[in-house]
Amino acid sequence: LGTDMVKILGQEVAILLALWANLISWIVRRLAPSLLPHLIPICPEEDSAPSPDSTLDTRTVCISIGRPGGTEQLRTVTLMKGLATCGYNATDIKSPFIRYLPPALPSDAVVLANHAFSINFADCAIRWGLYTSATDRVGYPIVPGFDVAGVVESVGSAVTAFAVGDRVFGVTLFGAYSSRVVLPSLQLRAIPDGVSMEEAASIPTVALTALYSLHLAGQWPSRSLLTNRAVLVHSAAGGVGGMLVQMAKLLDLAPVFGVVGRVDKVESARALGCDVVIDKSGEDLWEAAGKAAPKGYGAVMDSNGVSTLQASYDHLGLTGRLIVFGFHTNLPMGNDVLDPLEWIRMAFKQARMPRFHPMEMGNDNKAVLAFNLSFFADESKVVESMLDQICCWLRDGKLRCPRVEKLPMEEVCRAHEMIQSGKTVGKLVLKTKNATGDYFRSGSLGMQDSIYSTAS
Repeated sequence: LGTDMVKILGQEVAILLALWANLISWIVRRLAPSLLPHLIPICPEEDSAPSPDSTLDTRTVCISIGRPGGTEQLRTVTLMKGLATCGYNATDIKSPFIRYLPPALPSDAVVLANHAFSINFADCAIRWGLYTSATDRVGYPIVPGFDVAGVVESVGSAVTAFAVGDRVFGVTLFGAYSSRVVLPSLQLRAIPDGVSMEEAASIPTVALTALYSLHLAGQWPSRSLLTNRAVLVHSAAGGVGGMLVQMAKLLDLAPVFGVVGRVDKVESARALGCDVVIDKSGEDLWEAAGKAAPKGYGAVMDSNGVSTLQASYDHLGLTGRLIVFGFHTNLPMGNDVLDPLEWIRMAFKQARMPRFHPMEMGNDNKAVLAFNLSFFADESKVVESMLDQICCWLRDGKLRCPRVEKLPMEEVCRAHEMIQSGKTVGKLVLKTKNATGDYFRSGSLGMQDSIYSTAS
C-alpha cells in the first residue's frame, strides 16, 4: 500500500486510508476481538513455512506493520533467506526489505547484526498511519524504527571505515525493528568504550534531533553572535529534552530553563544541567517562564504542538527562534487504536494550531523553524557531521546516555503501550535475538561463506 500526495475533499488520501483502517480495528476490537488476527495482512517476504534446519537461526526476524491500526498490527515476521530490513535510502526500490548478499548488497552499505533498537513516539504515529515520510517513502508493509546498535556482519565493496565484528550504532530511515538491518555506512559510528549496546541504541535519534535543533537556533557548529543566549526546553527530562539540556550547556548557552510535567522529574532535569526547572504540574508554566526571563528567550525548543506553540512564540525575545520538532499533544496519549472520538479531537486540535504571519514575525523580529529528520536522506554531510560531534562528546564523557529501560523484542506491543502512556522516563530499548549470543553460536558472524552458501 503506497500513497502519493493526492487529496480528496482537501484531505490527503493517506490520512483518509489511515482513518478507515483505524476505524475498522476499533470496531472489530469492540465487537469481535477474536477476529483481530484476521485484520493483519500477510507479508509477502515472510518465510511462512521455514524448514527446521540450522540455517533458520540466520534468517532475519523483524516487526512488520501491515496496515494502519492498533498494536495488533505489530507482527513478528521471519523473512525468507537472504533478506534483511532497510531504510528507504538503502535501495532505489520502494520496499522495507532488501537482499543483503553479494552481489545485491550496495557498495556503500553495511549489514548489521542488530542487537538493540529504541522505541520513539514517532513509531506509534507510523503504526497509526499518521507519519508522512513513512507513507510517502515506504508505504505498507513497513518495519518501523530509527535507532540501531549491533555488530557488523558484512560490508559493501566500497566500505573502508568498518570491518566484520565491529561494534557500531547509528540511525536508519526506518527498518530498525529487526535482527538484521542494511544501511549506508555513513549513518553508523563505532560505539565508544564503556557504552553498552542498549545505551548506544538509545542515543541516535534523540541526539541528532537535539543537535539539529541547536543548529537551527544558530548555536552549532559555530557560536551565534546574538546576545540573548537564554533557552527554554520543554520536556527537559525526556529523551530529546535531556539531550538538548546537556548540549546547550556544552555550547555555553545560559541560562537553560527546563520544563517538566511531574514533580518526580525535577531532580532529573537539574542533574542534566538545567539552571532553572519549571514544574508545570505545580505552578503556572508561562507565569514562571515570564518571570524567569523577562526579556524573553533566545530559543524555545518545543515538541508539544498545539498546547504550547503560541505561548512559546510569545515568550521569545528579540531575534528569538522557536524550534519545532514534534506535535505530541496533537496526537492521542494512552490509546492503542484511534477511535472515532480521537479523530474528532485531532481535527479540533488541528483547527486550533497557531498561524504565524510573515509580516508579523518580521515586526516581532522572531522566527519559527520546524524539521523532521526522517526526510534527511539527501543530507549526508549534515548527518555525518552531527554524528561525529555526538561521538566526540560521548568519548570525552561530556554527554550522558539517556536512562534506559530494556525489554525483549517479543514485548514490542507492551513497549508501544508504555510510550503511548506518556509516563516513561528516558528511553525504551528492545533487544533482538542477537543480544542473547545465540546468533553468534549459530555460526553467522565471521563465517560468511556458510551464510552465502545456504541463502537464496
